Amino acid sequence: MDFGFTEEQRLLRDSVRKLLHKHAPPDYVRRHDRERTYPEELFQAFAEAGLLALPFPEQYGGAGGTVLDTVIVAEEIARISADLVMAYTGGIFCGLNLVRMASEEQKRYWLPRFLKGDIKFSISMSEADAGSDIGAMRTAAVKDGNEWVIDGRKLWASTAGAKNNVINLYVKTDAKAHYRQGLSLFLVDNDTPGLTLRKLDMLGRRATGTYELIFDKVRVPPDRLIGGENKGWDCVMSGLQVERATSSAGNVGAAQGVVDLAVQYAKDRKQFGRPIGTNQAIAHMLADMQTEVEAARTLMWRAAWMVSNGQDALREITMAKLFTSETYVKIASLGMQVLGGFGYSSEFDMERHFRDSRAATIAAGTSQIQRNLIANLMGLKVQ
Repeated sequence: MDFGFTEEQRLLRDSVRKLLHKHAPPDYVRRHDRERTYPEELFQAFAEAGLLALPFPEQYGGAGGTVLDTVIVAEEIARISADLVMAYTGGIFCGLNLVRMASEEQKRYWLPRFLKGDIKFSISMSEADAGSDIGAMRTAAVKDGNEWVIDGRKLWASTAGAKNNVINLYVKTDAKAHYRQGLSLFLVDNDTPGLTLRKLDMLGRRATGTYELIFDKVRVPPDRLIGGENKGWDCVMSGLQVERATSSAGNVGAAQGVVDLAVQYAKDRKQFGRPIGTNQAIAHMLADMQTEVEAARTLMWRAAWMVSNGQDALREITMAKLFTSETYVKIASLGMQVLGGFGYSSEFDMERHFRDSRAATIAAGTSQIQRNLIANLMGLKVQ
């Protein structure tokens, strides 16, 4: 099992770093966080560089890459910002779901538009009473002639308000059936009549944005149904491992970004006539931080390697999501300690990492849900 990069992957990583240096310098990242605006220019740069097309089949305009390639890109973007990486990974996850579940006609219509950057994709599943408990979902779609009519409310919909965004919406289509047999996936433009978006005032991840969605008799045509009626659960499960792979990569990259900031500060900051990094208390803290990030990276890389090679990696990718998310939270807290008062200032990037990290153990499945799943895969049957 070789986790080393190929020459092509090293070139990919280096090209992403150059792209970020050009299109996402620190002032750009800070401005979008401060003004809470979507990084439209960066998204278009991803598209123009072929990064959106990277893991998609060539027949739809993709580059025929792998999950590992996507993980490399996600980690590099997240070293700059755990928020801005959502502008990349969220759409990739939704698009790959279409590759697996959409009809051929739907693939040829939607995928080229996404890969060129003409549209964006986001996912919406959670509700006020239906987060980890997907069975409590109440937003519903009912047939009315040749169309579907959607009513209800969704919460925590990341990037939903971005320009030209298409929401990958999970709703109830059979209220009497078990949720595994009664969900469906629809593609809904975020400017569809009857749909209202409200951007939420969140602690972190402010640029890509988190939204409440209100559906009031929103009508969608039948060709917006993906995978067939009541096949939404199959769509959820088909993309689960890729979602957690990219989420884990984002956590690792962001945690590494924190270590990079803390190490540089420890070299530059002087107290009592010498850099604080020469103090054993600080040096050992930084050594432990880098070791934990490397452990998280190794766990993530192995899980992503398994997914990329077509293996069932549910246990491994769940452990990676759990460990990497909790590592990011821990490392961000330690990074604040290294920077002291400067870490607490919004003029420094450490403060943003501290805020952004708190979503890592909640979004894409809470740490508690990950532990339940791991325990169940061990045969413990947690209730």
